[in-house]
Amino acid sequence: MNANLSSDDALVLYGQRFQSRLLLGTSRYPSPAVLEAAVARAQPAMVTASLRRQGSNAAETGSDFWALLKRLNVPVLPNTAGCMRLQEAITTAQMAREVFETPWIKLELIGDDYTLQPDTLNLVEAASILIKDGFQVLPYCTEDLVLCQRLVDVGCQAVMPWAAPIGTGRGPVNPYAMQTLRERLDVPLICDAGLGLPSHACQVMEWGFDGVLLNTAVALSQDPVAMAGAFADATAAGHAAFRAGAMQAQDMAQPSTPVLGTPFWHQSN
Repeated sequence: MNANLSSDDALVLYGQRFQSRLLLGTSRYPSPAVLEAAVARAQPAMVTASLRRQGSNAAETGSDFWALLKRLNVPVLPNTAGCMRLQEAITTAQMAREVFETPWIKLELIGDDYTLQPDTLNLVEAASILIKDGFQVLPYCTEDLVLCQRLVDVGCQAVMPWAAPIGTGRGPVNPYAMQTLRERLDVPLICDAGLGLPSHACQVMEWGFDGVLLNTAVALSQDPVAMAGAFADATAAGHAAFRAGAMQAQDMAQPSTPVLGTPFWHQSN
């Protein structure tokens, strides 16, 4: 479905165009073969990977995994997953740039190890340091408007607010805040974390979000390949609906077929 997007409707991040609006994680899949098939089905814009992987099987680490990433032939978005200190995130990002040979980085700086909520106090500083160091930063953040605006102010050309805590699959828990972000910010918004169903992805795209990033909802589903396709299709459908312009909800019933006067069978003799 992503192939049907016209060239003038591409997702643009830091000046680079992507035909897909889905970004896909690479951890916790049943096997490397399933991961490879899921990526082939979804055709994501990028796949995420971390130097600090803690996979459940050996194939998620080491040279075999790096070889698999290259075989996918999809741009890799390294992330700083697991980092809980500012300098730790900076160092991990710099290492990732050398390993993956890319200036792209998904900045994760965790402030709470229970909810995996971003460290909102230090995230802006970390983003500023990395941008000055030449990185193209996609920061994982909460849906807080002021935080997201500060990230834009220091040079982030896109932000990635969560819908719900990572891995919960709850979908958007604060629709008002997320829709406010879309109304107030002019940069691309990618919904990152907390999506559990394709309908969740469709919903945020209908609100005008520019993309979604997910992992657990696909990797831990009963059929990750089919679910990857479902999310890809739902993401594209939600974006198409947003561009089409949805009707306004009404408080009262409205006839779908207008009528004039009284039907002839209701007229008295």
